[in-house]
Amino acid sequence: MADLSAQAPKDSPQSLEDIRAQYTEMTRRKRLYGGLLLVLFVALMVAGFRTADERNAGSFADGYQRVLDYPTEVLSEAAEKVTQLPGHIVHFFPALVETLNIAAAATLIGALFGTLLSLLSTRGMARWPMLIPLFRRIMDISRAIPEIVIALVLIFLLGGGPVPAMIAIALHTAGALGKLFSEVNENVSLKPIEGLSSVGASWAQRIWLGVIPQVGPNYVSYALLRFEINIRASAILGFVGAGGIGYELKNAMSWGQGKYDEAAAIFILLFVTIVVVDQISGLLRDRLTHGQRTRTRKSSRKGATA
Repeated sequence: MADLSAQAPKDSPQSLEDIRAQYTEMTRRKRLYGGLLLVLFVALMVAGFRTADERNAGSFADGYQRVLDYPTEVLSEAAEKVTQLPGHIVHFFPALVETLNIAAAATLIGALFGTLLSLLSTRGMARWPMLIPLFRRIMDISRAIPEIVIALVLIFLLGGGPVPAMIAIALHTAGALGKLFSEVNENVSLKPIEGLSSVGASWAQRIWLGVIPQVGPNYVSYALLRFEINIRASAILGFVGAGGIGYELKNAMSWGQGKYDEAAAIFILLFVTIVVVDQISGLLRDRLTHGQRTRTRKSSRKGATA
């Protein structure tokens, strides 16, 4: 048997020392850069806080001691009129239904447009590959503009009501879901698309038969998650006159004392609704994702046994 130690290069210990020195230098440089970034981040946070505190109507040091005053007033008045809370909940329930309708319609429309934009901006399945950057920029723009800005413009054009809120949330949802859907599309197997293309299938047929079955559960999971976010967004847009339960909450809070029991009832409605929707959508998402994994494992086992 040949002696491998005799064949080892004489400068191998020196090479190990060089590798160790290079690794130590790289680690030291990374720590230095990390420390500099941390110092820069802290400096920006401190400067931003001081600027905001100077431009605020009152100092944060003086105001933080009264941060619980308003919740205390609301809760104390709600406790005094606790017998009226069920009636207020029934009274504001139609406004909650309107908020849910806004969120559901916006999620559905945004998911449809987000699906189309994601398919048109994914390499390997785009209808017009040259226009992929254009569709990606459309998603970026619709995702970058906040819903409240779009809603304010639409309220100026269309007037107050649920329609501007629905359109504003749908535009933002299309950009957000389009980005998420496009990332899901990147992991899709292109073999079914190539097979369908070889037999003369159209672009719509390739997408419907080769892509949607692979990404459908993930699409639905992301859409359900976005529905939860849109419920909160539609409630917030009510403060700018977009209708729904947010509009009722704004009115109750604007009246001040004497209407705080109504504000408490609206808070209870919102809290219960968001918790219920979160639990239901979480169960559905878990069933979709775990069901897809179970089907994938069963198909792989069948293929292995075959």
